[in-house]
Amino acid sequence: MDIIRVFDPDLATLEHYRTLRDNAVTADARFIADGEKVVTLLLREGIKAISLLATQTFYDQHRALIEACGVAHCYVADKAIMSAVVGHKLFLSVMMEGRRPPLYALDALGEQVVVCDLISRNENLGAIVRTMAAMGVWGLVAPRRGPHPFGRRALRVSMGYAALMRTHLYEDLVQTLHMLRALGYRLIAAEAAKRATPLRRYTPPKGRWALVLGNEDQGLDAAVLELCDDVVAIEMHDGVKSLSVSMAASIILYQLTCKP
Repeated sequence: MDIIRVFDPDLATLEHYRTLRDNAVTADARFIADGEKVVTLLLREGIKAISLLATQTFYDQHRALIEACGVAHCYVADKAIMSAVVGHKLFLSVMMEGRRPPLYALDALGEQVVVCDLISRNENLGAIVRTMAAMGVWGLVAPRRGPHPFGRRALRVSMGYAALMRTHLYEDLVQTLHMLRALGYRLIAAEAAKRATPLRRYTPPKGRWALVLGNEDQGLDAAVLELCDDVVAIEMHDGVKSLSVSMAASIILYQLTCKP
């Protein structure tokens, strides 16, 4: 393990810790993760770590894991230096510069899939991924131009469980849904539409299914709803119009995976 002690926050080799924010993209698929639980999960799941920036205490506690993963560059600094590197006060003990895992083809996602329309908030995508992991749903289909599950904030909110997902990124939602249907998935839209079945009365399909989630503000458009086999809506108290997309996803995924 190559330990490099950092006293200068402007060190050139720490550039990506300064610049890779939520939706920043590099040609070589680099990302930044932060937090002990997130970083150690990523390492255990075999996500490629290019470098770590952490306190000495973190290295002392996780030396065996770091050495087993063959991390090439281990920068050690106190939290004041780490905060100066990222440009804000940092309470976490470790950050990781890694490389995103390869994407999956649509026919390799598994039996249960969540399809996201353009989710605009990184926190919502991260929360959806965390719920998917909790419910044992491993196929994630998301737009190429939206927040990425390995974006900095989305990854933190997901607690690193994006590493467990079989992720596919698409260019065109309608075309992708046609392809999923051809692969045998029953398409289930989450939308408070006129033809929606109340969730408590909906019987989950026995075979493959794909839950389609809309944008936080606009929901799913008519073309997508027409393409879906089923539409489900969460029954809510009078006067309550909606839930956040991540909360709605949690309720519906529980119903789809746990209902007899």
